[in-house]
Amino acid sequence: MNKIDKSHLDSLYQRHLKLLKLQGKAEGTISAYSRAVRRLFEYYDCHPQDLTPDQLQDYFSNLIEKFSWSIVKIDRSGLQFFWKYVLKKQWVWIDIVKPPKVQTIPDILTINEINQILATIRKLRYRVFILTVYSMGLRFQEALSLQVSDIDANRHLLHV
Repeated sequence: MNKIDKSHLDSLYQRHLKLLKLQGKAEGTISAYSRAVRRLFEYYDCHPQDLTPDQLQDYFSNLIEKFSWSIVKIDRSGLQFFWKYVLKKQWVWIDIVKPPKVQTIPDILTINEINQILATIRKLRYRVFILTVYSMGLRFQEALSLQVSDIDANRHLLHV
């Protein structure tokens, strides 16, 4: 591995910042992507294009131990941008880091899922509350701030 002159690293870094701005990236993205490049420069004292996939695998393994997966994914994207636009090299080691798949809750519950939730609720007042919130599509804070005085029983309306 060839040692690299700090001024050359600085010029690569400045070019990276310039290209991020020219691509119209948001300030937060520019900050995160540039932080990823700085981290790599601090970790290895060589020209980034001289790094082997094994070295990058070690680098990302170290990142995973220190940071959350969201930070690791942002760093991967920042370095991918750096490789593509600053070094003008193909990103061939993208498969080094694959974050685990996270199962998220769906935005809309099915009728069966609602029935399962209601079947677990023993008290009638809680069941009524859940049915009201769900059927009216209330937001969390709207549901929490409901008062008995919000009910118009004569007109069958609820004031939110």
